Amino acid sequence: MSALAFALLALCLVGPVPAALARASWPLRAPRAALVLWQAIALAAVLSAFSAGIAIASRLFLRNDGPGGALGLGEIHRMGWPVWSAYVVVFGLTCVVGVRFVVAVFRVAIATRRRRAHHRLLVDILDVSRCSHGAARRGELRILDVEQPLAYCLPGVRSRVVLSEGALTTLGTREVTAILSHERAHLRARHDLVLEAFTAVRAAFPRFVSSATALDAVRLLIELLADDAAVRTAGPTPLARALVACASAHTPAGALAAGGPTTVLRVRRLAGQPNSRVYSVIAYLCAVTVLVVPTVALAVPWLTELQRLLSTSH
Repeated sequence: MSALAFALLALCLVGPVPAALARASWPLRAPRAALVLWQAIALAAVLSAFSAGIAIASRLFLRNDGPGGALGLGEIHRMGWPVWSAYVVVFGLTCVVGVRFVVAVFRVAIATRRRRAHHRLLVDILDVSRCSHGAARRGELRILDVEQPLAYCLPGVRSRVVLSEGALTTLGTREVTAILSHERAHLRARHDLVLEAFTAVRAAFPRFVSSATALDAVRLLIELLADDAAVRTAGPTPLARALVACASAHTPAGALAAGGPTTVLRVRRLAGQPNSRVYSVIAYLCAVTVLVVPTVALAVPWLTELQRLLSTSH
């Protein structure tokens, strides 16, 4: 597989493919498999971009059998200036993507954890659970003296689940159980790490080839997964009531909230058709295919070359 093919594949995996997948409706009935497919697409995009850079580097800089020696200048005579220039441009873009990806990973991780640590300190200070309910704090649960119903979680090593007095007053016991199950599902599955990864991938690629489509779709899918966990605990009706009650609540930066702009879609899903095993199987197979193709295309030539070098040395 050529370097330009790797580059085109990476561009497709960050542009047209996410746009088409985001318009599909089947992920609503197979959220876990759809999330795996999104992760495979993102990983394959990064792998393809790096593969393009490695293939070009090996073509330009590792051959020393012609004019120019190890500097690879002999390739100019073989390929001609237009093709050689295109390879150099693609190699430069690949390096930029790689650097931006590494920087984005650290930047997103540090900024997100800093915001969560600050907000965690605030909710610990403002917690009224001991005053209003006459009991000591129970694990990660914190209650705020806010009239508006709200529920969210702060993921991390020292995680928090935050409810408001308005939520406890408005919701019944089963609704509170459903909303707590929803937030704790986020914490158990570490959905925040998935969002961080997609945020970094979006930041790595230039804006003219990437968009917020993948990130928005993944946000919806992790909410659907948390909804499914809550349904298994409390049932669909209590969860739907809780989601509607918390729909207009503001979500703090770095938190995962039960409400939000996708509430209507999620409530309709709770009353619709169940998850589909057929869609899940197809999505898993697509994820394997998307991830394996660039991996094999990269690994086979390098393994062949390594085998040739080893056989030559002997």
